Amino acid sequence: MQFIKRASFSWIYIFILLGFAPSLLAQQQLKKKPDWNISFTKTDVKPGDETEIVFTSEIEKDWYMYSSDFDENLGPIVTSFTYEKHPSYELVGKVKPVKPKRKFEEVWNGEVSYFTGKAEFRQKVKILAANPKIKGVIEFQECSNVTGVCVLFEHDFELGKEIKMAAATPEKVTSDWVEPNNEQASSPTIDTPAKAETETAQTDTVQTPVADDVSGGSQESMWAFLLFAMSFGLVAVVTPCVFPMLPMTVTFFTKRSETKGLALRRAFGFGFSIVAIYSSLGIVFSIFGLGPDFGNWLSTHWVPNVLFFIIFIVFAASFLGMFEITLPHGLVNKIDSKSSMSNFLGVFFMGFTLVLVSFSCTGPIVGSLLIQAVGGQILKPILGMAAFGVGLALPFTLFAIFPNWMQSLPKSGGWLNSVKVVLGFLELALAFKFLSIPDQTYHWGLLDREVYIAIWIVIFFLLGMYLLGKLKFSHDSDLPYLSVPRLGLAIATFTFVVYLIPGMFGAPLKALSGYLPPQATLDFDLYSNKTSAHAEKTTGNDLGEVKYKNLFHFPHGIEGFFDYKQALDYSKKVNKPIFIDFTGHGCVNCREMEANVWSDPEVLKRMKEDFVMLAIYVDDKTELPENEWYISAYDNKVKKTIGKQNADLQITKYNANAQPYYVIIDGNENVLTQPHAYDRNIQHFINFLDAGKKAFYEKK
Repeated sequence: MQFIKRASFSWIYIFILLGFAPSLLAQQQLKKKPDWNISFTKTDVKPGDETEIVFTSEIEKDWYMYSSDFDENLGPIVTSFTYEKHPSYELVGKVKPVKPKRKFEEVWNGEVSYFTGKAEFRQKVKILAANPKIKGVIEFQECSNVTGVCVLFEHDFELGKEIKMAAATPEKVTSDWVEPNNEQASSPTIDTPAKAETETAQTDTVQTPVADDVSGGSQESMWAFLLFAMSFGLVAVVTPCVFPMLPMTVTFFTKRSETKGLALRRAFGFGFSIVAIYSSLGIVFSIFGLGPDFGNWLSTHWVPNVLFFIIFIVFAASFLGMFEITLPHGLVNKIDSKSSMSNFLGVFFMGFTLVLVSFSCTGPIVGSLLIQAVGGQILKPILGMAAFGVGLALPFTLFAIFPNWMQSLPKSGGWLNSVKVVLGFLELALAFKFLSIPDQTYHWGLLDREVYIAIWIVIFFLLGMYLLGKLKFSHDSDLPYLSVPRLGLAIATFTFVVYLIPGMFGAPLKALSGYLPPQATLDFDLYSNKTSAHAEKTTGNDLGEVKYKNLFHFPHGIEGFFDYKQALDYSKKVNKPIFIDFTGHGCVNCREMEANVWSDPEVLKRMKEDFVMLAIYVDDKTELPENEWYISAYDNKVKKTIGKQNADLQITKYNANAQPYYVIIDGNENVLTQPHAYDRNIQHFINFLDAGKKAFYEKK
């Protein structure tokens, strides 16, 4: 299933690259604070006039900044602007990001907006007095496409001296000024969409990373999608509507052409026609799907997702033989009549006839690709349809060039319908991914994790039975014997079913983590219960009263601390090294490390038995009592929240400001081994843990 839905080959490249670069990451830990350019759109104003503040920031290559116009509760840190109140100005509306990009992030199960290259925000203000004093703070997060780390920043700003106008009388100021409300002045002015529009998830197909994507290797992701679309075109060739047309079409090229050169030109013209026709279809959908507003609605609202679910169910029913999706016969006959023309136009209409005649088989495939491609994107539908056309046209062109290859083709038969039926089962399984999106978002409770997995188990079990010949549909031929390739597919299908079964009881099923509902929706979770019980056994459950335990947690049943001093004291008590996890609520790659590296049995065993675990959340907004505030020696700012104090701790003590970031120390704050950053190589992480443990006991 994984190649059907994601086709995310770009990640493989990134993980290999990171596998060779942990030392490089450790040497480049402290990212330089980005600069902001802040100006007014007009500076000559009269009292009561409005102007705009323009905030722009250049973003380094291979980095991106989260925007401000998505749900701040989703996970990533939105860019926020906090203003100090002053009677000389008044905010008008909320801050507006200028043309941010959008994508669906599986880790957060929702859509985010972001900037690459350059970020721009605009805020309207009404000037109420001369020399307005507009002061505030920008809080923002930048993340790297290459290393996977994320860094939080603050930028103070003060402006207003640029405004040129006559000083207003005190009476004028008093009568005109309206005190900014809390939303305008005392809290970040974030243009957050309505909850129903933002708290949704979309399939990874609809918002699969494309050009300029933030998930890293964006160009590779587009190439992966194109290969995926092309492979669907090749699959379409071996359907009952297309495969029988191969010998007829090749015969037309070879026997009705006076020369071999003419036959080749016609063959290439035929292939080009198919590609052009499907590309035109992609252009139409690109126009309809143009614009981020449409893409946002498509990827975040329950209406399109339920509609896609129904469409996939209809496609599946068609492939399984319930009915055929066909075009009007009159249209097909009219186009076919023009294919007898001897010039290139005749070849074009011959290709058009193939497209129309094969629609009952290719329609569901094409529809599935278009659903994956549209969503506020311009090139993806066009290139996707072109790639599909290339896959469909390639065999026709090659067999026209090398007609002797035709002798090696298998004869048409019942196996062609079996291809359709297998595709029908796959369409049926994918349909439920669309339904799970609004189910999670709107809390319908229809597709909890165990229900979703149960549906997939049944679907793929039935597919396996079909491949073994134990099920038969209306258009199937008798199966006198089982071929070796068919048996191989059946074995693979049943293996997948066996892999799914432990997921009913809490197994994480990491290979499918992007397709399944969250683990928290599981009613009966033996896996978490087991790991929690093991944690109690290994730690002795003697941590005492853990500070901030109601705010933070460790995954996989790990127990530990969330306060630096408390962990130091406990380390001295139990004589164990401290594993510090600098993390954040909005850290995508922190969750990736926890899901794919920390979950390894050898890693988990070491963490639970050999270390005092300490998680330091650098983006938490919980404000501490005033007697716990302090002024940082690093930037001379007052640190009021848990997150700001933790971020200051990471910078001042460990000269790093990116997450995830792992440090092993002893109870006296001595660093025991080279710190570790984002790296999904499990052996590298084990070596890091072992080196820290060894250094700790050697010092003792």
